[in-house]
Amino acid sequence: MTQSDAGPLPAAVDELWRRRAELSPADTEARAVVVSAVDMLDSGKVRVAGVSRAGEMVVDERARRAVMLAFLVLGTSRSQVGDFHHHDRVPLKASVEGVRVVPGAIARWGSYLAPGVVLMPSFVDIGAHVDEGSTVGTWASIGSCAQIGRNVHLSGGVGVGESGDLADGEAFLAAEERTVPAIVEDGAMIGGRAVIADGARVGRGAVVGAGTILSGSTPVIDVRTGEELEPGRVPDWCVATGGTRRREFPGGAFDLGCVLVLERLKDGHRPGRAELDRVLRG
Repeated sequence: MTQSDAGPLPAAVDELWRRRAELSPADTEARAVVVSAVDMLDSGKVRVAGVSRAGEMVVDERARRAVMLAFLVLGTSRSQVGDFHHHDRVPLKASVEGVRVVPGAIARWGSYLAPGVVLMPSFVDIGAHVDEGSTVGTWASIGSCAQIGRNVHLSGGVGVGESGDLADGEAFLAAEERTVPAIVEDGAMIGGRAVIADGARVGRGAVVGAGTILSGSTPVIDVRTGEELEPGRVPDWCVATGGTRRREFPGGAFDLGCVLVLERLKDGHRPGRAELDRVLRG
């Protein structure tokens, strides 16, 4: 992973981060800097993270800091977008041009939704980025700063990202380094009730089976060879699902969670339901 402090956002964000323990909604100058930065995230001009041409994940630390600082410099207020009323620090997203939004879907200001995105009743948090043609299924949740590629399908109840750090005030103020945002790359398909936690990455065109839990440290194993792959990362163009493997401890042998790569796919091949059933059932 590459971390970049010198993105298009102003260096003033770094100074605010250094003195974050002093900030409050009363600091109007700080609020102006943060609001301007988050507006750039909201419009898609800046994103918290992405994948480089070399396939490496790149995190824009200033962008991520701006997201977290918003919770310090924005006061709680009542707001309304359409028929939605709420009482929060972060307002709802006001502009979703070219996006199909089904009633019950919620997207916070500071998230980016590209044209062609479909939101079923779901939740998209500040700092998240959802690219063109992706579908966010019913009751799916995209956490703060999570990154969703083009033409991704998130099935019902999927959770991507969200470490809970923003809600933990003491940990928030003490933090110097954050976990890597969760990322689901172009063309991937995530099955119902699966969880892709912060620090995890699903590769291009990969299919992740229903109920799978993938964190940044989850062991990933190729069942054909027994090879242990990069933890927390489902490779490009494969079918993967949750599994267990037996580990020996002083107190006995226990089955611990892992992710199993069941089959490699040809690049560009999206398997149909019958083929997926065959692979997943073994």
